[in-house]
Amino acid sequence: MTFSRQTSSGYLINHLARLFAGALQEGIKPLGLSTGVFPIMVHLWDQDGLTQKELVDRVGIEQATMAKTLARMERDNLILRRADKDDRRVRRAWLTQHGETLRDPALTVAVTQNALVLAGLSAEEQNQVVQLVSKAIDAFEAQQSQDVAGTDHA
Repeated sequence: MTFSRQTSSGYLINHLARLFAGALQEGIKPLGLSTGVFPIMVHLWDQDGLTQKELVDRVGIEQATMAKTLARMERDNLILRRADKDDRRVRRAWLTQHGETLRDPALTVAVTQNALVLAGLSAEEQNQVVQLVSKAIDAFEAQQSQDVAGTDHA
């Protein structure tokens, strides 16, 4: 088995993700955001009032990491956490006015970074990249679900 950085899809995708994350961090840092908070904000901008469990499932980070991140976000006045109206044991994360006002400038940075990452590709190639990476993610997540289901029945 031979490994080469130049032909390893995992290595190349990870390298690209690190480059993108660094550029994104540079752009959103003046807004008071970080790449750790950004995916959570994106989900809350799409659907405010999610539970910690819903955010864990959507973002794909550990429960403990999410709890610490949400606490920092609350401290930084990005979100408020309130008990669910139907189940007081469940707490929902709601954007503050400050958190909501960051939506447009933060997403502008992300769109700009996406354009820069794909700038050397034709429009067709850009669409192919998005489609192929999405397909790879779906296949990977499906395999992980199968693996989890297999261990649940063991």
